[in-house]
Amino acid sequence: MEEQKTVSFAQVLDLKDDPALIEEYKKQHTQVWPEVLRALHTVGVRKMKIFLSGTHLFMYYEAHEGFDPSVDFQRYTSLTPRAAEWDKWMITMQQKVKEAKDSEWWSPAEEVFDLQSQLAALPPLDTDH
Repeated sequence: MEEQKTVSFAQVLDLKDDPALIEEYKKQHTQVWPEVLRALHTVGVRKMKIFLSGTHLFMYYEAHEGFDPSVDFQRYTSLTPRAAEWDKWMITMQQKVKEAKDSEWWSPAEEVFDLQSQLAALPPLDTDH
């Protein structure tokens, strides 16, 4: 069976500047509800990591080729009431970054460097000299 090609995405969002709320957000993400995990996988997300620095969230994820975050990502909330409940709850702790468009919650981040693609473009090393 051929493995489906994946593509990478990065998005940013802020948490509200409240230390107790930030701790709650971190705590909840140590054990995300199973329905949320399954729903994200069902819509095509294959890998996901969220990083936190101060109040800034950075989400990196990989999804199947053809995945359109503006269309496909939020579909996970329609698959189960628990996923919709999770999303609604998390939004109470979050706020848009100033760069986000009116239609965006998580704002897409532009890729500016890819080690693998740049390494692949290098000529082979001459190991004879």
